[in-house]
Amino acid sequence: MKSPFPTSLCLVLALTLAAWVSPAMADTHWPQKDWHVIPTEQRYSALLEHLKSAVEANDMGIVTDVGPTQAAAQRGVEIPGNRVVGVFRNDFAVDILRLSVPAMIEAPIRFYVTENQDGTATLAWKRPSAIFAPYIARIDDPARAESLAGIADKLDTIFTDIAEVATAKRP
Repeated sequence: MKSPFPTSLCLVLALTLAAWVSPAMADTHWPQKDWHVIPTEQRYSALLEHLKSAVEANDMGIVTDVGPTQAAAQRGVEIPGNRVVGVFRNDFAVDILRLSVPAMIEAPIRFYVTENQDGTATLAWKRPSAIFAPYIARIDDPARAESLAGIADKLDTIFTDIAEVATAKRP
């Protein structure tokens, strides 16, 4: 049975739909509450490299390093660079576990590196103190809650330091 639509019209509709759902057209409005978002002039690969160096320089470890870009390319799909880098350190993990077992679901805390349409990259992360706030609120012992809040505040400082080093303008 012959389609009632001309082939050229079907092609135009298919291309329009593909463009509409393209990652390049995806929403890029970051949440404002509890997030830090730093657009940079760095290329995606450079920012990713600088982030990894900054993590190491701040005595933290990369626990996870994943993203859909390479897997999509293996399937023949091209998307902008997109990487989630999970960062943590064992002493923080042990201290948090002693205060709140459920809170450890949040580790590692993630940085998100995304490639922009112009080839530059953006670094984003959610504040550790915001991530741990619901667990802090559920601890009945004020001293233990204060201890977890202190760890979260330390992590806020470390993550900010990592981001500042990673996104620093270079000559």
